[in-house]
Amino acid sequence: METNRLLLREFQLSDANDMFHLNEDWDVIKYTGDPPFASKEDALEFLKNYDDYRKNGMGRWAVITKDTNNFIGWCGLKRHDDGMIDIGFRFFKKDWGHGYATEAAKATLQYGFETLKIIQIIGRATKANVASVRVLEKLGMTYWKDDVCKGLDDAVYYEIKKTLYHS
Repeated sequence: METNRLLLREFQLSDANDMFHLNEDWDVIKYTGDPPFASKEDALEFLKNYDDYRKNGMGRWAVITKDTNNFIGWCGLKRHDDGMIDIGFRFFKKDWGHGYATEAAKATLQYGFETLKIIQIIGRATKANVASVRVLEKLGMTYWKDDVCKGLDDAVYYEIKKTLYHS
């Protein structure tokens, strides 16, 4: 999938080094509930075992800048065991503030609603993660509830239904 500035594609094993470095930055993962990878080999194992595309017909995608061909993070959809489908994104700190998360997430929502025919997509973030909450709001998502997310008890849930989505 493409946007004006970005290419979104399935993860590849060659993304292991970038995934390791993305998750080793505490500022990037501090609001996620995810631990960093212990090693580059662990990142590679994660990618080898990542089966969301096959299992659910969707998943997180590597986000590549068209002008430099650099991996800058990931964005995509995930089906959870409870049936909810969420949009998630994570970018290198040096790439924050350039609108990449919003641009990638808008394309992801469009794909989810128009291609996958999903009827509701949620977004989750901790209250302290003001930047991610702002992205969810820019996407047209509305506050749904406070709840626990991945062991973090100060999370806010946002939602958008296909009937209210405007591309």
